Amino acid sequence: MTHTYHINGMTCTGCQAKVQWLLQQVPGVTNVDVNLENNEAIISMDKHVPTATLKAVLAPYPKYTLTEDHTSSTTNISVDAEDKRSFIATYKPVLLVFGYIAVISTLIAGADENFDWMLAMRTFMGGFFLVFSFFKLINLDAFAESYAMYDVVAAKFKQWGYIYAFIELGLGLAYVVNFNPFITNIATLVVMSVSIVGVLQSVLNKRKIQCACLGAVFNLPMSTLTIIEDGLMIAMSILMLIAI
Repeated sequence: MTHTYHINGMTCTGCQAKVQWLLQQVPGVTNVDVNLENNEAIISMDKHVPTATLKAVLAPYPKYTLTEDHTSSTTNISVDAEDKRSFIATYKPVLLVFGYIAVISTLIAGADENFDWMLAMRTFMGGFFLVFSFFKLINLDAFAESYAMYDVVAAKFKQWGYIYAFIELGLGLAYVVNFNPFITNIATLVVMSVSIVGVLQSVLNKRKIQCACLGAVFNLPMSTLTIIEDGLMIAMSILMLIAI
């Protein structure tokens, strides 16, 4: 069965992700699709969940209020509200970012006769961190809220989301100017290893939440691609440490 509810108080994609995550924690709820533009949530259930129960899970966050839309609710057919877009369409922003950075890194590293793999990796990592931190800093509050939903550190210490965005910026600059490669790569290895733990937990548990890798600018679902992003940074930092 599915029901549609009005949600008031959402002002950004961070709010959207927060409300969606909270409602998904309610026993009996099988899927939640929150539409920020229409201020509504379509909730699928395997058993009846009272509206009061849904309101209770949002109660700790008074800015969000939920009311039932009696004109749109239905109880006869279970509706799959998941995004039906293709992989390319869903993750186009991330794929474009990776493509641009990869092409630029290849051109820079191949400017001389001999292709410089270390320079290619350093340029790629610098570009990666600078671009990803840029999108996080566009709406830092929304990023921090989204990040706290799955990161093991940010879940207990919300301020970590704010700190993390600037750590990425610092790492990006460090790779660009080639600042102390040993320290820079150790820092990357530690930060990304901690980050990937929450990502792995969310993907393995099939939690349908927003990935905060590009901040709150794009509504990207958490998936295996997120693991690949973090894993790639970890692998490159290890390779660069070995080569030092």
